[in-house]
Amino acid sequence: MAFAIGVVLFAVGIGVSIALHEAGHMWTAKALGMKVRRYYIGFGPKIFSFRRGETEYGLKAIPAGGFCDIAGMTAIDELAPDEVERAMYRQKTWKRIVVMVGGIAMNFVLGIVLVYTLVLGWGTPDRVTPPTVQVSNVVCIAPSQSEDGTFAPCSGTSPAAEAGLRKDDVITAVNGQPTQYWGDVVDAVRNSSGSVDLTVERDGASIDLTIPITEVQRYVTDPDTGAVQSMTVGAVGVKGSTIMPPRIQYNPIEAVPETFVFTGDIFVQTGKALVQLPTKVQALWESIFGGQRGLDTPMSVVGASVIGGQAVERDDAITFLGLLASLNFFLGAFNIVPLLPLDGGHIAVTIYERIRNIFRNRRGLPDGAPVNYMKLMPVTYVVIIVFIGFSLLTLTADIVNPIQIYQ
Repeated sequence: MAFAIGVVLFAVGIGVSIALHEAGHMWTAKALGMKVRRYYIGFGPKIFSFRRGETEYGLKAIPAGGFCDIAGMTAIDELAPDEVERAMYRQKTWKRIVVMVGGIAMNFVLGIVLVYTLVLGWGTPDRVTPPTVQVSNVVCIAPSQSEDGTFAPCSGTSPAAEAGLRKDDVITAVNGQPTQYWGDVVDAVRNSSGSVDLTVERDGASIDLTIPITEVQRYVTDPDTGAVQSMTVGAVGVKGSTIMPPRIQYNPIEAVPETFVFTGDIFVQTGKALVQLPTKVQALWESIFGGQRGLDTPMSVVGASVIGGQAVERDDAITFLGLLASLNFFLGAFNIVPLLPLDGGHIAVTIYERIRNIFRNRRGLPDGAPVNYMKLMPVTYVVIIVFIGFSLLTLTADIVNPIQIYQ
């Protein structure tokens, strides 16, 4: 039940993000004297609508976006007599840009509000204190593992215990290589033969231990293909975990600057993700046919909602809010891309018209005609087809081989 509630809540969060994006366009257009004919959330068949003043508001069946129909967004729009002077394409350059930026800004504002909520309620990771690897138990070594993950019975003292490793020891290095994550220790031990050298901290002292390796059978995930297969690996008989430093807490005033610092970090990651987006197509395609699904591959709103549901199921508000904030930042940044039909494409056309008119005016010529959007339609259709194809690819990957952030 918690999972279903989480999926619905995240889907609602996405819906609110889309609604506010379109509302940003609508509010700025109305404030600057333009006419907004329709404001709809969703596409496809209409579920319901109502009219307030000169604007029709409504909801459509397919929750894959929304639109704000502003009279005269382009010069090819048909205009009623009362819309001619209020047509968007006839307005000053700065007004048109403000309206296009209005939707993008709403996503950024919502993202910042979510980050502030996260910072104030749960704090932020300690970016100075590194994580540590702590031994949770020293156990006997099972000689084999079943395909369902269960281990064969074992008894006796493990090589780790005989070498002097103890519960609560902090492992700082493996074979001379500093380590901060338990996964690195596991990989190093599995790939070792003969013995493995561990450096541990205990009661403030650093201790070097050499532990003999025992070869055992385990089911291991291949990092290249994602396939699980039976392999002979090394083991020493130790369990452990990565201990993250306590999150830093803030009061309402302190949370403000930290929100912008944390937002800056997210912006950097969002920018990298946006630049690398075309390179992830092959990884998505391979994941559909059995390849490993990387955590850095794009996901659809369906995949994001599923992770949101898993986060609620595990009472992980940090992941839920962080993912929703990242989604808003990505949506805002993606719409800046100067391609039609994105907001950035309309901004690029507006700026082009202004620069062109400046040079025309300097030569004593009047302003040129508005850009003929019909000539741009072939490129626009290509972009739309690419977007649809990419959306279907991510959706298929999320169904066939979803991203797993919880193991």
